[in-house]
Amino acid sequence: MNWDYFKIIFIPVIVVTFIRVLFGANIFENFSSVMSLNFFITVPFVLGALMIYLSKEKDKPSYTYRIFFPWVGVCFFVAVTIAFQIEGWACWIMITPLFLLFSSLGGLFGGYIKSRKRDRLNISLVILLPFLIAPIEKSIKTQKQVFKTFTSIRIHSTKEKIWENVTSVKRIGSNEEHSKLTKFLGFPMPVEAVLDKNEIGGFRKAVFEKGLIFNETVTDYSDFNKMSFEIKANTYDIPSTTLDEHILIGGEYFDMLNGTYVLKKISENEYDLILYSNFSLNTTFNFYAGLWGEWIMKDIQNNILQVIKNRSEV
Repeated sequence: MNWDYFKIIFIPVIVVTFIRVLFGANIFENFSSVMSLNFFITVPFVLGALMIYLSKEKDKPSYTYRIFFPWVGVCFFVAVTIAFQIEGWACWIMITPLFLLFSSLGGLFGGYIKSRKRDRLNISLVILLPFLIAPIEKSIKTQKQVFKTFTSIRIHSTKEKIWENVTSVKRIGSNEEHSKLTKFLGFPMPVEAVLDKNEIGGFRKAVFEKGLIFNETVTDYSDFNKMSFEIKANTYDIPSTTLDEHILIGGEYFDMLNGTYVLKKISENEYDLILYSNFSLNTTFNFYAGLWGEWIMKDIQNNILQVIKNRSEV
């Protein structure tokens, strides 16, 4: 292998992989965290800056090169962390946009350093940047933020038939799945949901693939009109291969809280079925994680509503 090629790509990738391992180590848990805005910004920034600083380009690399060449390093970093099971595919789909953006900014800065006669002190400070900022962000107390996801669908059927499919969802066949985003991310798909009694205090067990189960308790109930329920995931019984630790439901960062079905009559045998749910996030980047959380929850809810619609209109 050409040494220059190794130096330009693999050395920066090795450096940021080492930073990732340190950030995820238990001995550093009071100092740093992978689930931090600092990690998502400074690590790709370091990667981009190092790649351009070490590049074979002239003292003043083109801006196109500075912006886009670091993306090659991001691809290698993603491949390494997935191959060694350091990070999961779903996490990377969500944070890659940030990595591409800040690796480009790092590339621009690396090009600036390179044009300043290879200032080694500056590039050394860049490498230390994640560790300099980590304790500052760690000292910031995070607060749980609740997000509401609202979805609805128009159904042409009787209220009795619709409600029967709402309260208990029989086993969903693979040909009934309409989810796109969650399936692409590898999240467990819904299998079935069974309610033991149609009243407040009723217990509803919602089963998903890969051992994910939600235990739901009915908190508000009105026949053919409304059903609300609290949600508790079997957090500690979920197999480690089901969800990445960073997006574990009921874990440190993400949790499901409650859901509500509302059936609204539009005309004779025409109804709007509304489903909304609340989930919470506890990170320093809720503004970004919330966007993904809402997209994923809407995808899951739309899939369930579509199943209910198809079964009710038969």
